[in-house]
Amino acid sequence: MANGLVYILQSLVSLYLMAFVVRLSMHWARSDFRNPIVQFVLTVTNPLVLPLRRFVPPVYKIDSATLIIFFLLQWATMGLLAPLACTTSPDVVTVLGLTVISGLRLILSVYTGVIFIYVLMSWIGGGGYNPSLVMISGLLRELAEPLLAPFRRIIPPIGGFDLSPLLLLLGLQGLAQTLVTPAIRLAAPFLCQIGVII
Repeated sequence: MANGLVYILQSLVSLYLMAFVVRLSMHWARSDFRNPIVQFVLTVTNPLVLPLRRFVPPVYKIDSATLIIFFLLQWATMGLLAPLACTTSPDVVTVLGLTVISGLRLILSVYTGVIFIYVLMSWIGGGGYNPSLVMISGLLRELAEPLLAPFRRIIPPIGGFDLSPLLLLLGLQGLAQTLVTPAIRLAAPFLCQIGVII
């Protein structure tokens, strides 16, 4: 029962947290704010971000207020999930460490999804004009291209095939898997189910 409750809670909160990751990415990429998808993300995140932004302005391309809210929400979620997923309640340092690891893994997962869907749409696109697909592909392009550009300089297209997304996806997955080891070390004394909380 507890595992099911943890899974449902984590899934719902993760969806909301993804909106903050996308907002961070949109700010970094200077996305077109006329895009309805961008407006939706702003609408669902503004209630928490705008009050803090009065005190915490953006720094260069980083939306500081969104980043702080993202990690505070992640920390609150971890504080609720950890006691449910562990045999004994972890201490504050462990919860904080798991919060950072879980937050970074979520950011990597969102970027993995963005790159994967962007590449998939580039393969199957061109079958006619669809306003919804144009909006989605436009946003995905804005988010993906800044990450793909450095990899394209390392591996130029070979025989018309762009292998840079493959290299980037492997790198993102490698980073995500690397974060599992410190999470296991942190949670081991409390016998936590790592797959449930990160």
